[in-house]
Amino acid sequence: MALINITTPDFGGATLESDKATMDLPATEAGVVKEIKVKVGDKLSTGSLLMTLESKGAAKSAEEKPVKKAEEKPAEKGVEKPVKTSTPQVLIGDVQSTTDIHAGPGVRRFARELGVNISLIAGSGPKQRILKEDVQAFVKNQLSQVQTSSLPTLPAIDFSKFGAIEIQALSRIKKISGKNLQRNWMMIPHVTQFGDADITELENFRQAQKAEFEKQKIKLTPLVFVMKAVAASLKMFPTFNASLDSSGENLVIKKYIHIGVAVDTPDGLVVPVVRDVDKKGVAELAKELAELSEKARNKKLAPADMQGGCFSISSLGGIGGTAFTPIINYPEVAILGVSKSSYQPLYQQGEFIPRLMLPLSLSYDHRVIDGADGARFITHVGNMLADIRNLLL
Repeated sequence: MALINITTPDFGGATLESDKATMDLPATEAGVVKEIKVKVGDKLSTGSLLMTLESKGAAKSAEEKPVKKAEEKPAEKGVEKPVKTSTPQVLIGDVQSTTDIHAGPGVRRFARELGVNISLIAGSGPKQRILKEDVQAFVKNQLSQVQTSSLPTLPAIDFSKFGAIEIQALSRIKKISGKNLQRNWMMIPHVTQFGDADITELENFRQAQKAEFEKQKIKLTPLVFVMKAVAASLKMFPTFNASLDSSGENLVIKKYIHIGVAVDTPDGLVVPVVRDVDKKGVAELAKELAELSEKARNKKLAPADMQGGCFSISSLGGIGGTAFTPIINYPEVAILGVSKSSYQPLYQQGEFIPRLMLPLSLSYDHRVIDGADGARFITHVGNMLADIRNLLL
């Protein structure tokens, strides 16, 4: 059962409504309804005459005053004019009866439910008629343009009132990375998962191979094995090797594994990218990582050296600490923090045995990854590190 709804004499179209849907029937031209040709209960078919319509272009009487342009009309009661502002806003106040708003009752109701001033929307339908899709696009556009500048600013403080001070300018790297980190922290819903990896056997192997690698002038660090473990885990859990597209509605799964490694330099943090980690051996990775780190410290990194990463690793193992919350490097969806390993007593077979444990901190984008998968991923990385033979499978 459907209902044809004609809401105003100043006619722009009719609306066909059923219990589940609303569809606009636009008029071929605007005008005034003179006579309705149907009544409640009538059965209609395609081509049935609904009404007679007098076009707005009909001749006027000599006494009639000229109509003002739409932009010159005084604001009607309850109608808000667009507000000029530096930040986008969705304004409340639906315009129901103005002749310059071309939209059906269903669309007006939809806009009113969303709190949108329909007079701000440009129509894409016939004769600029506003459609439901136009309202949706308007709201989506407004939300996407919200910037951090709309947040309250921090107050300026004169610290010299309390004692002697010194002003040091931030380095260019810290200025750039600072803005990116603030954006990523505010725009991405972070969750951080903590875990430990038993790297006792891995460290024994590394120490046994250390002298041989030094003959080739290669420094074999634990970080190289972490990279290989992460690469294996990204293959097992492809959601971590992905990015949200610009619409936020689709996930881009990457078929390559490029891992960014944070490097601490005198001027700040940089993240060069090691490509195709899954296809390279530990010797090749160790050599490439050393070269990139040296380029980073000497300010020789090219833009291409820091692009295309799928996942990042931030290692503080050479400094200290037990855990931290790394910030995701957009457009990636996860990052692994590595802290300093230490010997811990593990209860095995009825006694406490000293084992070398490596603390891991995994931050992930909760829009893409849930807690269960976060726990599975960090556990898988730990298993790969606990027995490096797993990396050969």
